[in-house]
Amino acid sequence: MRTRVRGWRWRRNPLRRRSDVVEAWVVLVVAVLVGLVAPLVGVAAGLHAHGEARALVAAQRAERHQVRATMIGDPPRRTTVSEAGRRQPYIARIRWSEPGKGARTGWGRVPAGTRAGDAVAVWLDSRERAVEPPPGEGAVWQHTVIIGLCAAGGAAGVVLLGQAVARRIALRHRLAEWEREWARTGPRWNQPRT
Repeated sequence: MRTRVRGWRWRRNPLRRRSDVVEAWVVLVVAVLVGLVAPLVGVAAGLHAHGEARALVAAQRAERHQVRATMIGDPPRRTTVSEAGRRQPYIARIRWSEPGKGARTGWGRVPAGTRAGDAVAVWLDSRERAVEPPPGEGAVWQHTVIIGLCAAGGAAGVVLLGQAVARRIALRHRLAEWEREWARTGPRWNQPRT
């Protein structure tokens, strides 16, 4: 039966090599970096992304406004009720009026299944072009979490890649140390005994 000795690389031992000690320290550093630093990197990146996303949403809300419009003309293709839930909005001719500006006509994004004469909510920019509505708070938090997870995962991946490189270097040094030891010990073992 095989027994496992924990912490053998830390104890004084005639079989312990310098590369064993270095590898033990690398494992400890990697555990700290993956367990503490990678999540902190993810939180920092997420908070930074959250601030930028909120600023972007605020800027979009400042330059865009929503109007109630009426769709004029026919949609490009008639849709059934079952298709309306799955289809994307499309561009159609709309008419709206704003206080002090009078009635206007233009193109806007309307939900699938909208018919001529239906009232729709349309977002317009400062040049009266139809645009997407600004993202909501849920989209901001989704962006924050994704950026945070990607940053934490990337940091952990870099640390683990560094550990793999350090283990490979430690293995080379260990084999070189064993080779030097054998060069000193081997001739004594191979001598004929009389």
